[in-house]
Amino acid sequence: MYYLGLDIGSSSIKVALVASESGKRIDVVQEPEKEMSMLALKNGWAEQNPEDWWIHTCTGIKRLLKEHGISSDEIMGIGISYQMHGLVLVDKDGKALRNSIIWCDSRAVPIGQKAFEELGEDRCSEYLLNSPSNFTASKLKWVKDNEPETFAKIHKFMLPGDYMAYKLSGTINTTVSGLSEGIFWDFKNKEVASFLMEYYGLNANLVPDIVETFSEQSYVNEKGAEESGLKVGTPILYRAGDQPNNALSLNVFNPGEVAATGGTSGVVYAVTDSLSVKESARVNNFAHVNYSPNGDSRIGKLLCINGSGIQYRWLLNNLEVASYEEMNSLAAEVPVGSDGVVIIPFGNGAERMLNNQEVGTRLVNINLNNHGKGHLCRAALEGIAFSFVYGMEIMESDGIKVNVMRAGNDNLFRSDIFSETVATLIGYDIEIYNTTGAIGAARAGVLKNGDFEAFGKAIMNNDYVMTFKPLSNKAEYQSAYQLWKRELETTLNNL
Repeated sequence: MYYLGLDIGSSSIKVALVASESGKRIDVVQEPEKEMSMLALKNGWAEQNPEDWWIHTCTGIKRLLKEHGISSDEIMGIGISYQMHGLVLVDKDGKALRNSIIWCDSRAVPIGQKAFEELGEDRCSEYLLNSPSNFTASKLKWVKDNEPETFAKIHKFMLPGDYMAYKLSGTINTTVSGLSEGIFWDFKNKEVASFLMEYYGLNANLVPDIVETFSEQSYVNEKGAEESGLKVGTPILYRAGDQPNNALSLNVFNPGEVAATGGTSGVVYAVTDSLSVKESARVNNFAHVNYSPNGDSRIGKLLCINGSGIQYRWLLNNLEVASYEEMNSLAAEVPVGSDGVVIIPFGNGAERMLNNQEVGTRLVNINLNNHGKGHLCRAALEGIAFSFVYGMEIMESDGIKVNVMRAGNDNLFRSDIFSETVATLIGYDIEIYNTTGAIGAARAGVLKNGDFEAFGKAIMNNDYVMTFKPLSNKAEYQSAYQLWKRELETTLNNL
């Protein structure tokens, strides 16, 4: 028997199959093979047709079952991970009224900023744990203000994962974790944020019914079965946004545990049981997957670093090197601190953790006689690592206490230089696991019964790769970090 996991991204849909007893990965397929397109009618806009997600999901499910000779009767349940902060609107017949306004669309920024100012920073921090910013609630307000004919037809709003569950089951519902990522959740009163809804002029009837994150949320109906190839009655057992789900995939549920990713952008996601917020302008706060309004206040604090893997990829594309492996080898020939060469890696737009300033990439202290490609490679790895450390300092100032970081085996964390630099400076272990969000969503099926121990064992038994421990020679790493930090702060002061 098996669990099925769906990861609804903006680039592609991933469908995973895991063995129900052991949690062992069977396979993961991606649809489509090329990236899905985004519609940008204006600068800063980004939309996708949610029906495209459904089509690719159905193709992926059928392909996976066929390639492995698995009957739909053998699928015990479905877990869904999805791109966060998107907005899907449906009418009373369940038909999408417009394209989804997805996570990277920035049209609602002025709306959210105005709400933050008029509602007050203290009130937003105390009740919402965030600024309304460019999140789903502000996007819904944008539709109200700019597309009144569409707004008048809305039966329910949904997040992308809610919509996929609806397409499978015909049932519209959501989770507290999902509502919190859209900034619809009042953490103080433990209910839908009625004061924000009223401020935006949104009727409470637009909010879907709320179900538990780990539960039999709904069941595949005849239409969903016919289109997806699944069996009628297959339960949907779990649903979460991609970053909380990434933390789940890495067995990060408790205070002191941190999940990290080091892809094109970097993410640090720390779990806490404190509702205290000091850095709401730089750190997002959401109900984690194991948050309970009547129990554990598990909050996920999310810090994003735009200037991360994209910096290393830029070097790959612009140096005469063949691969990341060659770059890592060149970097390993250079001592800690890159002989004084510093790279500030924030060249991928505004950085929220730097108060939304556009710092750009800065290359400092190059000696044209002594420095070469290896110095650039090491300085880039160190600069990205230092940005993670800088982010962790912000998290710690926001009350996070850490005992372990867990990360996927993606491109940056494969580098010994990167992982050892981060581990040494933050002073705790980095555990590396070879897993994906789709696999995590599939495995989450066991959590409907609260079996977190079995879930954790499946991850350790199937995915554990290695642990990077802090090195004893911290002084040279600390010296290099302080030089990098001085260059960053000089840059920030001059902007």
